Amino acid sequence: MRDETNIPRIWLTFLALVVAVILLSLGVVSLKQEKSERKGDATPLVYRGDMTIEEFGRENRLPDTVLEKVFQLQSKKEMGSKLDALNLSQADITERISRSRALEAEYESKDWVKIPLKFALWLFFLIAIFILMRREKITPGLRKAFYLAAIVLFGILLGSDPSPMGTVKDAISLYGSKGVIFLPRMIALMVFLLLVFAANKFICSWGCQLGTLQDLIFRLNRNKQDSKAIMKQYHPPFFWSNAIRIAFFLVFTAAAFVWTTDLIEPVDPFKIYKPTAITIGGGIFVGVILITSLFIYRPWCQFFCPFGLVGWFVEKVSLFKIVVNYETCIGCRSCEKACPSTVMGRILKQDKVIPDCFACGTCINVCPTDSIHLTTDKRSRPPVGKFPLETLENG
Repeated sequence: MRDETNIPRIWLTFLALVVAVILLSLGVVSLKQEKSERKGDATPLVYRGDMTIEEFGRENRLPDTVLEKVFQLQSKKEMGSKLDALNLSQADITERISRSRALEAEYESKDWVKIPLKFALWLFFLIAIFILMRREKITPGLRKAFYLAAIVLFGILLGSDPSPMGTVKDAISLYGSKGVIFLPRMIALMVFLLLVFAANKFICSWGCQLGTLQDLIFRLNRNKQDSKAIMKQYHPPFFWSNAIRIAFFLVFTAAAFVWTTDLIEPVDPFKIYKPTAITIGGGIFVGVILITSLFIYRPWCQFFCPFGLVGWFVEKVSLFKIVVNYETCIGCRSCEKACPSTVMGRILKQDKVIPDCFACGTCINVCPTDSIHLTTDKRSRPPVGKFPLETLENG
């Protein structure tokens, strides 16, 4: 029987948290005058066939470094070559200039002081949590404190960009619309995926500014032991949540390549940390995601996140992961009942495809026999008859 007296407190705490995030983010954004995330194309090119490359560059305010790349110049003398004499059509030149401008805009839009600082803090933060998780010191209260710290540090103070999701979304969008690859973004993506490979989606669980916000909201609707819901919480079947996520990823990718459209940008929930960039439609979508987070664990991550999908594949070969010791496990299934998603039931029984595991440590907290650990040990199948068929009541 649920405790009705806690329901008003849950909603008030939820509203206070969301309003605080928005107001504090507005304050930080106004103080630092962030650069625009993406510049539009410059004015149309001035082109005449009798122009030299040097004149073309001067008319269109293009630096020599851009001209050298676009026209593949080997020496300064070639700057005097006429455009008509080149083996390039006006369309070819325009396309090359467009790609060069797109990369230039990407470089100019980034804060090259903040980005390395954020990655350094991520590494320090995740290592600290990893050590505590390995020593099984993450309590329900400490878990919430770490989520709140991640929200403040990686979201409110350091902003919506970069983020794990953004590395996948923006890479696909930029390549689909301009045909270029922004190397620093690909390096960031590789770093994030290496973190997933090292320790079971640790960057999503403890570092992602939106993931931790959803997770904290979800746990507002749980008891003090973080083992049971107060208002009913739901566990969508992984088959359906992952099918939706895959379909969304395919539609998003097709839109990027066919229509050069970024479907996520108008509703990007990471913009809660940059409220001035949120449209009315985007605000409604973000609101739905956050309210839904009270009842469904990390809805954006489970149903939509491109990095969540890519990270799920890498997670299959993670070095450190949640493993059950069946020699001491008594089959009480407390871990499965307390898990915020369906993943612990799959890890426990090894009978179906394992969903995303965010290594939150809830299963470790509730296990009465200390049979669950974050370890490099190989997951084994449970002994026959360890878990007789029975219906597990969600909640």
